[in-house]
Amino acid sequence: MAAAASFLEEELCCAVCSDFFKDPVVLKCSHSFCRVCLQKCWEGKSSQECPLCRRKSSVTDPPVNIVLRNIVESYLQQRSNEAPEKTESRCSLHGEKLLLFCKNDLEPICVVCQTARKHRDHQLCPLEEAVLDKKAELRRSLITLKEKLKKFTKVKQEFEETAKHIKSQSQHTEKKIKEEFEELHQFLREEEEARLTTLRMEGMEKSERMKEKIDNISKQVSTLSEKIRDIEKAMGAEDVSFLKVGCSLQDPELASEALIDVAKHLGSLKFRVWEKMLGTVQYTPWLSVFDDLTSVRDTGVKQQLPDNPERFSPCVGVLGSEGFNSGKHSWEVEVGDTPEWDVGVAAESVNRKGGITYKPENGFWVIVLKKGDVYTACDSPPALLSLKKTPQRIRVQLDYDRGEVSFSNPADMSLIYTFKGTFTGSLFPFFSPLTLISCLDCLASTSLIIFFCH
Repeated sequence: MAAAASFLEEELCCAVCSDFFKDPVVLKCSHSFCRVCLQKCWEGKSSQECPLCRRKSSVTDPPVNIVLRNIVESYLQQRSNEAPEKTESRCSLHGEKLLLFCKNDLEPICVVCQTARKHRDHQLCPLEEAVLDKKAELRRSLITLKEKLKKFTKVKQEFEETAKHIKSQSQHTEKKIKEEFEELHQFLREEEEARLTTLRMEGMEKSERMKEKIDNISKQVSTLSEKIRDIEKAMGAEDVSFLKVGCSLQDPELASEALIDVAKHLGSLKFRVWEKMLGTVQYTPWLSVFDDLTSVRDTGVKQQLPDNPERFSPCVGVLGSEGFNSGKHSWEVEVGDTPEWDVGVAAESVNRKGGITYKPENGFWVIVLKKGDVYTACDSPPALLSLKKTPQRIRVQLDYDRGEVSFSNPADMSLIYTFKGTFTGSLFPFFSPLTLISCLDCLASTSLIIFFCH
């Protein structure tokens, strides 16, 4: 049966393309060819002849071989109705087993297809070999895809943690805002009550004083009225007794400072309340690992926070909230008696992940204290510093335009070290505490993350 099917397929294939006839035409010599194949053979030739017997043809447009076309279509339809498992492993054109793989066309072929013009000059290999190679390629791709899936899953988890943290931040910040404003409201309520109490007391005192004056002058009016009646009566008498009547009386005086001092209560009221409020307000743009947001401390316990690109990890580091790209700025950091700390300036573009090396070329202009008495300026190369006094505070001065970062002891204004270079991009105050570090003073008109500014 297989031999008969193979013979039939050979009879139904074009001698030019070795494939099943497509739109077959017949010549007078009775040989049939695909119309397209015949036209390609005749292209550029002065005479038309049969590709098999070389007999010349006087017909430039040979007729369709209807019978052959119907037989081919019927045969292909019959093959397509066969069991799927047979068509999956056999050539759809020749019915032979698929034993080879064409690397040029990336398709499995049979031994008959191998001799066809379509695959004649193509690179072929055994189908099993191609299957093994493809499986190996897919395994490598699968490993890459699994690794990428892990990365996407990790990033998704980080996004979810960030979303939770954002919600927690929002709730915590809303609570703090309400607490802060409640303190302000309470201050204003107390200030309002105190000022109203002062106004009421002044009003009561001056009203009581005016009442006493009214009672006193009422008595004087009554006395004066009696004197007037006595004088009038004496003047009407016939004797000379009226010569003894006296009528001396001091003129009344208007009371000074009798009215409410409105200017004292209302004059620049908002400004004076605001000025008084300044004494209770700490100028602290807030961001820190602690609720007070005015200091940084290494507790030795890693906080459960999303590892976003802005966060230093695993190193402990904090940047100021405001960057500088021009002008002069200075601030002071209280370091106290802490044995280890890092203080200085960092570029916004610094590497915040993995190991960090303090160097100007890495975007850090920093001095550090290690082991309680080893001070180093992290320049290129690093410079050991000799300090006469142990500073309790470090003053940092940034002159962006001149390319200088200076460190000094504000207690005696002694210079500790000066970095010189050229700056590009924004620079931020930088802190990397190993114990407590808090900022006490911001001498420039700037607002920084962990600064407690005056």
